[in-house]
Formats: sequence, structure tokens, C-alpha cells
Amino acid sequence: MENILEIKNLRKNFNNFALKDISFTLPKGYIMGFIGPNGSGKSTTIKLIMNLLKKDGGQINVFGKDHLKYEKEIKNHIGFVYDENHFYEELTLGEMKSVIAAFYGSWEDKTFEKYIKLFQLPINKKIKELSKGMKMKFSLAIALSHNAKLLIMDEPTSGLDPIIRSELLDILYEVIQDEDKSVFFSTHITSDLDKVADYITFIHDGEIILSSAKDDILDNYCIVKGGTELLNTHTQKAFIGMRKNNFGFEGLARDREKVQTLFKGHVIIEKPSLEDIMLFTVRGNQYA
Repeated sequence: MENILEIKNLRKNFNNFALKDISFTLPKGYIMGFIGPNGSGKSTTIKLIMNLLKKDGGQINVFGKDHLKYEKEIKNHIGFVYDENHFYEELTLGEMKSVIAAFYGSWEDKTFEKYIKLFQLPINKKIKELSKGMKMKFSLAIALSHNAKLLIMDEPTSGLDPIIRSELLDILYEVIQDEDKSVFFSTHITSDLDKVADYITFIHDGEIILSSAKDDILDNYCIVKGGTELLNTHTQKAFIGMRKNNFGFEGLARDREKVQTLFKGHVIIEKPSLEDIMLFTVRGNQYA
């Protein structure tokens, strides 16, 4: 399987935070969700991929090429969609398009016009007059109009209403039907990824907690519910995080088969959500 993005032993040190030798790969033709709490290293990783920060060590390859040596070529085929708007507010959509198109040798006006029509965007309206959802659609139209092979999206659905979020997720799903394209989707709204992601990479405190196919993660991890009398020094080792109350316990385990063997049918085992996995991992046993 060909990888469109490869991160190996990436390091970046700040005074009070560090990326600690993180590694993961995104295959061509898939959507990867990049999750983690605020301050975990998501934006730092994206800035390093885009060479907006200088790495302290490790390797970043995009399209199989070193991201520094081939920076100009690589960036010509990356579409970047931010949470915040970075356009000139006083320009119309058409004027802003003309400014941006000049930077890309592979710009396609027909593709841009297609997405403007599909997204029902007012081409003669000033950017400052658009809603946040319309600005996000415009960002995506720009990203898709210069033959981008990799879409990097930093919190693209943050602050959007559920209908607009759903529309954007549908668009992303359509984008990867062209198996040459991939999407790297950084977000803290894990329910969006439940719908569209093929792979999940979870970063916490500058370290990769997991990076795998979403279905494999959700099949192996599990939520376990039972009475506190079942807990002891041995059984509690099966859990990543747990909370207890007067009625029993609820915990997250990463090995469903081990839990089934350990508790022999005396607990309820449920499939977790990505949010369950993130919250129990980050909070650990603080509820105990």
C-alpha cells in the first residue's frame, strides 16, 4: 500500500512541551483522523509537515519525497483548510480566487466554478459578509481547485452547525473516491470521524497513543461495565482508565478477548466510541 504521508521519529522541543519521536503513516486514498485534547501536539505536527516550524529531528515524507528538499513541489499539491479564516476580508470571493490561483501552476478554473456552484457560494460577495460555514466551504473549494492530492484540515468543523458539518463530511467522502487523494483531518470533534475516517491517529502530551485502522481500534478496544466486587489488583491491570460509582464501575480496555477471558461473562462489554477512547485515556483513573 502506497503512503501519501510518512512521519518517522519526528521531534520538536519547546520550553514547556515536546513532540516525542512521533511516527505514523497515511496511505493513499484514505481519510485519517488526527485526534487529541487541546495542547496535545496536533497543530504543532501540522505546522511541521507544512514547514511552518523547524523540526528538531525525524523525517517527514509527502508523496514519497522529503518535505524540505521538495517543499515547493509538495505544497503545490497540498490543500490546507484551517479552522480560522486567513483571507483578505475586503475582497470578494472572485477577487480572492484570482490572488490565490496565481500561486498554483495546476489551478483549474472549471473545478473552482464547479465547487462554487455546488456549495452555493456568492462569488461577488465580500469574504467578511460570509458566515463561518460559507468561509469553510470557500476554503475547501480553493483547496480542491489546484489538483491537491493531500488535504490537510485543521479543526475544519469547529464552530459549525450540524447541518454544515454533515455537508462537509459528505464532500470529504466524495473527494477520496478519487483514490489518488487523501485527507489528514485534525479535530477534537471525534463524532465526525466516526462517520468518515478510515484511520485514526491519537496524540496525547506529544506522544502517539495509537495509530491504526479505525475499525481495528473499535473492534479491539471495549467499554466494560460491572460490579466493583469484580475489581482487584489483577483485574484492574486490564484497564486504561476507569470510573467508579455506588452502582459499579465503567472502564476502557484495549483487548476485548482478554477482558472476556478475565471476567468470564460477569461484565457487560460494549463497543466504544472514539470519544470514549480519548477521554478514558486522557483522564485515566481520576474518576476512581
